[in-house]
Amino acid sequence: MDAAAAFDPWSPEFVADPYPVYAELRAAGPAHWYGPTRQWLIPRHEDVSALLRDRRLGRTYTHRFTHEEFGREAPDPRHEPFHTLNDHGLLDLEGADHTRIRRLVSKAFTPRTVERLAPTVRGLADGLVGELVAAGGGDLQAAVAEPLPVAVIAAMLGVPEEDEERAMLRPWSAAICGMFELNPSEETARAAVRASIEFSGYLRELIARRRAEPGEDLVSALIGVEELTEQEMVSTCVLLLNAGHEATVNTTVGGVWTLLRHGAWEALPAPGLSTAVDELLRYDTPLHLFERWVLDDIEVGGTVIPRGSEVALLLGSANRDPARFGRTADVLDLTRADNPHVTFGAGIHYCLGAPLARLELAAVFDALLRRAPGLRLAADPVRRPGYVIRGFESLLVEV
Repeated sequence: MDAAAAFDPWSPEFVADPYPVYAELRAAGPAHWYGPTRQWLIPRHEDVSALLRDRRLGRTYTHRFTHEEFGREAPDPRHEPFHTLNDHGLLDLEGADHTRIRRLVSKAFTPRTVERLAPTVRGLADGLVGELVAAGGGDLQAAVAEPLPVAVIAAMLGVPEEDEERAMLRPWSAAICGMFELNPSEETARAAVRASIEFSGYLRELIARRRAEPGEDLVSALIGVEELTEQEMVSTCVLLLNAGHEATVNTTVGGVWTLLRHGAWEALPAPGLSTAVDELLRYDTPLHLFERWVLDDIEVGGTVIPRGSEVALLLGSANRDPARFGRTADVLDLTRADNPHVTFGAGIHYCLGAPLARLELAAVFDALLRRAPGLRLAADPVRRPGYVIRGFESLLVEV
C-alpha cells in the first residue's frame, strides 16, 4: 500500500493524531507524491532541515518565472486582495525584496528589544492568569492564550487600546490564515479576502494617523524607512500579527493540554521553563506543514523532484523523527537538552519572532505554575478542523 494513501489532512481522526502516519511515511521513504494536493511529502528531519535552507526552493517563484513558465495557473482574480496582501509580506518574498525587508524588520526583534518587552509580557501574562484564577477557571484559550500575544503585537504596532478594530485583530488573522490550509474552500477564500480588505483598510488609516502624529511604535518606525512602500508596510504588519500569535496561542493551549493529558503538569520545571517550552514546541508543533516551490530540479534520497513542483515539508513528522531524536522521539521529555526542532523553520525564512514567542510562552507557563498549580481539565477539548495550523476551539479548565 502507498504510504501517502494514509495521509488524510481533512480527516478529524488524522488531524487529532497524525504521528502514526508520519512514522509510516518516514519508514517508507524520503519523498512521497500526494495526488490530492499535487505535492511531494517530505517527512524526515534531515531532509526537511536541509530543504528549509536550500535556495533552489522558494516560498514564491514569481521573482524568477511567470506563471506560464512555471507551469502553474495564475491565482483566481476574485482573491486578489488576499494575494496582494500576502505576496508583499516577508514570509512569501524571495530574492532582493526579502533581504531588504527582513533587514529592516529584524531591527524590531533584536534580543535587546525582546528583553525590553519582557516585563510587559510577564505583567500581561500574570494579569490574565490572575483573572482566570479569580473566576475559578474557564476557557484558557479565550481568557489567556489569545489575548496575550495579540496585546503584545498590538502594542508593538501602536494599535490604540481604544480603537474598536483592536477586537478584530484575532478574527481577521484567523480568516487570513485559513488560506494556508490545503486546498482551501471558496468560502474560506471569501472570508480571507474580506479580512484582507478590512485589515488593510484599518492599517492604512493607522499609518495615516502615525504620519501626522508619530509615536514610539513599529508603524511609526516603518513610516520613516524610505525603502518601504505603503503596501509593504501593511503586509509586514499583518504578517507580524498572524505569525506573531498563531504559534503562541496554539502552543499555549496545546502545551497545557499535553501536560495535563500526560499527568506532567506538576513535573513542569519552573527553573528550566525555556527547555520545557522548546520540548512542547517539538512534541506537538503548532504548524505541521510548510510549503516550498521547487525553482530548480532537486534530488531527495534518490527521488528527482523537477522544477515547477511543490514540496510539503512535514514539520510535525520531522520533529518526531527517531533518526534525529532517538528512541525517545515520541516521548515528552521536558528536560530534553539536544532539541533541534524545526518548529520555527530554518534558513532565510527562520521565524523572526521566535525569541518573542518563547518569551510569551515562558511567561504564560510561569504564571500558570505560580497561580494555578492545581490546574485541571474541565472537559475534553474539541480540535479545530485545520491540519496545517493545528489548534483547539477552546480549552476549559478548573483551578
